[in-house]
Parts: sequence; structure tokens; C-alpha cells
Amino acid sequence: MGLNLDEKKAVVAEVSAQVASAQTIVVAEYSGLEVANLTKLRAQARKSGVYLRVLKNTLVRRAVAGTPFDGLAEQMTGPLIYGISQDPVAAAKVLNDFAKSNDKLVLKAGSYAGKVMDKAGVQALASIPSREELLAKLLGVMKAPVSGFAVALGALAKQREQAEAAV
Repeated sequence: MGLNLDEKKAVVAEVSAQVASAQTIVVAEYSGLEVANLTKLRAQARKSGVYLRVLKNTLVRRAVAGTPFDGLAEQMTGPLIYGISQDPVAAAKVLNDFAKSNDKLVLKAGSYAGKVMDKAGVQALASIPSREELLAKLLGVMKAPVSGFAVALGALAKQREQAEAAV
């Protein structure tokens, strides 16, 4: 049974709210995907902060109209699942990682920073480390000189103790 007008308006409003704060939208075809696998995908998306839904294409086209994601509208054909995220790489990473292990999910397109990407573009975006990974690497780089300095101070203190003990 189809949605009535009020339900359609509610869906468009919900998707519009997600799109307003999003940096990335990724679309994938999901034909033949089993319910158990779809449930796993939704759990991964929820864990990564990705809004993931199967939606009517016409409703999503209305939601993205007049936004930086407007160019993605021509890719919205067929049975699609939409991944929308505030993190620039989260939606691409979740859908790409799942597509690697399940051939029923096929990446179709995406949009980031107002630019429409094909499947290869989405895969390239998915290969970029997440914000958390980049912060961890930065912290490691910043911590290295401090650790080296502490080791050097410890070695100096040990040498001094040995010198005093020899005297």
C-alpha cells in the first residue's frame, strides 16, 4: 500500500532535515539483498552515524532539490538504498565495505561537496581515513617528540646516578 500525501510530506521533511546537515550522500542498488543482510547493514550504519533508508526516489528528489546534492537526482532510478552522513566518508565507507562482502549491494553513485561521484569516486572517498583515524594519527605524531624527550631525560638521569655512584 502506498503512502498518503501527509505521510509523503513527512518523509520529505525527514529526509530534507538529514540532507540539510549532511556532507555526503551515497546511493546503492540493493536488489536481491536478504533481510538478514539488510539488518546487518543498518546496524553498521547506525554504529557509524549514517542515516540509511530505502526510500521512494521521487520523494528524495524533492528533498534534495535546491541543495548541493541536486545533481545526484538524475542517478535516482531503480530500487535504491540511501546513505546520508554528516561525516564526509562515513556513508561511503559503510556502503563500500558492505558491498565488498555482498555482491547483491551495488554502489551506484554519490555526492560530496556539491560534486556527483560515480562508483569509482565513492570507492575513492571510502578509502580516505575517517576523522577519528586521522586524529589518532595526528596524536601519535604529536606524542612522538614528547616520548623521545622523556626517554632522553631518563637516560641522562641514569647516567648521572651512575656517575655519582662511581665517585
